[in-house]
Amino acid sequence: MSPRGTDRYFAAGLETFPAAVAAAAVAARDSAFDLCVHPATGQLLADLAAALPAGARVGETGTGTGAGVAWMASTAPPDAHIVSVEIDPGRVTTARRVLEGDQRVTILEAGVEALWDHGPFDLLVLDGGPGSGKEGHEPVSPRARLRAGGRIVIDDFTPTTEWPPRFGGELDHPRLHWLTHPDLDSEEHLVAPDMAVVVGRLRPTRRDRLVRSSVP
Repeated sequence: MSPRGTDRYFAAGLETFPAAVAAAAVAARDSAFDLCVHPATGQLLADLAAALPAGARVGETGTGTGAGVAWMASTAPPDAHIVSVEIDPGRVTTARRVLEGDQRVTILEAGVEALWDHGPFDLLVLDGGPGSGKEGHEPVSPRARLRAGGRIVIDDFTPTTEWPPRFGGELDHPRLHWLTHPDLDSEEHLVAPDMAVVVGRLRPTRRDRLVRSSVP
């Protein structure tokens, strides 16, 4: 969820976005919700979803009015299953309406713990609430929540060229956590001049490597 994210869709022109994404932006504006995912982040999510295997499972925290889900649904495989959780009842109702008819999508009025019942995931997007390690929350374990080779996305970082990364003059512990996580091969993507996103891919275990090497 990005501050002033909703306004960016209207500034760019709604006709430039997938229909469900534009509908989510309109619904957000009508409900005075200004935290739609940044359009550039949304495009990254669409690119990641387009590379998912058949039958992929996608999880998201912080549905909002459904913009992030709509981006991923625009390119995900036809048999993918996308589950997103949101604690605000009004936004849940709105997101369900925006994505009505897409049988791949499930929007839950629930906290992050309910999401784990639908995993592990090929793509996990931590877009709001606990799980990302921000605001004092405990970060999730990628090994516990991802399928082999799965990716995790943490958005809404302020771009920086410093290492180790800093925010507000202090060490950016959440970003450093994900960029140096021993279970992930992580990269920071500068998707816009004002937006950076961390994407990590689950590293194979020694057992995974042995299994692959034994396949004729």
